[in-house]
Amino acid sequence: MSLIDSFNHLARRIPAWPAYPLSFAYVGWLIWQGATGGLGVEPVVALQRALGEVALYLLMAGLAVTPARRHLGLNLLKFRRAIGLSCFIFVVAHFLAWAVLDLQSLGRVWAEIVKRPYITVGMAGFALLIPLALTSNNWSIRRLGRRWRQLHRLTYAAAILGAVHYLMLVKGFQIRPLIFLAVILLLLALRLRPATLRARFQRG
Repeated sequence: MSLIDSFNHLARRIPAWPAYPLSFAYVGWLIWQGATGGLGVEPVVALQRALGEVALYLLMAGLAVTPARRHLGLNLLKFRRAIGLSCFIFVVAHFLAWAVLDLQSLGRVWAEIVKRPYITVGMAGFALLIPLALTSNNWSIRRLGRRWRQLHRLTYAAAILGAVHYLMLVKGFQIRPLIFLAVILLLLALRLRPATLRARFQRG
């Protein structure tokens, strides 16, 4: 048995459901760190940043599932739903940390969305993730059929918007947001089949 086969065999034996309590536990731990001074002198800002970065990591992990299977032979499809919903947990927590702890008013949310372009971009990405989270279940897959796959392609746009939101948010030139954006674009490119890539290159 090859190393890849051994990894796939192990992956089949690991359940996906622990991702959900672990996600909630990590959100709670970050909140506790902020409340007890573990996130520095600006705990609300640090909390928002930490939650947002974890969401981006999970977005990238979800995008990596198909390329990992196609190019490396790693089969992690059983974890994709758990990764996506865990990402949504962190996005919601990121939004609530901003709206409740930073703005301290849900009524100001719309005004900030209209006023600040980086928030507009971030909220657009958040809005795209909502129908994906709501339809991440077997009933929706059966009900929507082929349209389910088409709907969930919104993940690609949401990932790009999330990375652009991070890039617009930071002050000055920082390499970290650029790395997030570059990795997301690379993962999206790897999802294209070689024939598709050749066709697009020839058209260009």
